Amino acid sequence: MNDFEKQFQQIKDYLKYEDYSVLLKRVIDLTLDTEELVFYIKTNDLLDWLDNNPENKEEKQLKFEQLLNELYAVLSQKKRVESELLISAEQIEKKYSSNRFSLGPVNLSLKKGEILGLVGENGNGKTTLLRLLAGELFATNGNLTYHFSYDDLYDLRTQLVYIPQRTQTWYGSVFTNLEFAASNYGYKPQENTLVVHLIMARLGLRKFRNFAWKDLSSGFKMRLELAHMLLRKPKILLIDEPLANLDILAQQTILEDFKAIAKSPFRPLGIVLSSQQLYEVEKTSDQVIFLKNGAQKNLHQKEINANENITSHYIYEFETPWSKDQLMALFGNSLIDLQLNGGVFIATFSEEITPDVFLKIMVNQSVPVQYYRNITNSTRRFFIA
Repeated sequence: MNDFEKQFQQIKDYLKYEDYSVLLKRVIDLTLDTEELVFYIKTNDLLDWLDNNPENKEEKQLKFEQLLNELYAVLSQKKRVESELLISAEQIEKKYSSNRFSLGPVNLSLKKGEILGLVGENGNGKTTLLRLLAGELFATNGNLTYHFSYDDLYDLRTQLVYIPQRTQTWYGSVFTNLEFAASNYGYKPQENTLVVHLIMARLGLRKFRNFAWKDLSSGFKMRLELAHMLLRKPKILLIDEPLANLDILAQQTILEDFKAIAKSPFRPLGIVLSSQQLYEVEKTSDQVIFLKNGAQKNLHQKEINANENITSHYIYEFETPWSKDQLMALFGNSLIDLQLNGGVFIATFSEEITPDVFLKIMVNQSVPVQYYRNITNSTRRFFIA
């Protein structure tokens, strides 16, 4: 079973369990993957039908199933895009004459279908690195290589999308703005409006299509920038603090959207995103770079998910009303270090106290735990004072 077949099976599960909100997004993704006008029309017809028949579950199920079968028949024959290197940086640095801040050296590589997360406290170089990758700044030292062809800096910038934390003001309604953008990106007249409607629905902008910039929340302004990105079909998306000003549910939703968009078998792209939401970024990213005073530390997702510990000890973060004295008495010599950091305990143990052993001790001794996380292979450990 290839990647597309695995993804399609998951989409069929959404249909089976009537998870229509996620299902609709994935159907739109598949529709855009076809790049065929006939499917743009079919899926737009489905959107219109759903607007007028929100409670008709039986017919809804049939319509989704029929469209999915048609999409599968076409896409299962379409050539999938292989993963390939998009960008690499070797020992890049950015220094300023004032010596107030310097970034690097930083090493990284990003392939199609990968998400790279940038984490670190404010003022530690995340935005500087994004602007270097976007071509807005030039490195003082090191080599930054784009592994795809381009004619000049302008042509390069057309294949990158950089979305800063503060988006620019735009004019007109959401719909007319996107329709104008689509015409500039080369969409044919007969597909322009259809694709715009699909992308608005994909990003939850459909009911806001007649809103102006001033009428949208900051979170939906960011979604509009993502809509521009999907219309433009870049190779790389660079986005600064996309989770800022979003509630927890919206954060999880947008990160799942990033993952689905990046890992399309037919239109994959590389994504680099910065965020303060450490846990959410680590769940979504294939690799994570931590920046502290401009210096780099890497953490790959394979290390986060590793069955075997990559260090000689374990580190757990947890919250409990028990005191430090009580915990130290409980764990004894197996405890290497115990800190209270940001209202939670950070405990470092010898390698014998594996996650299952730690949890058994907590349960057997009836230690009340409000929160627990194994951060042995998480960048969270870099934030500990």
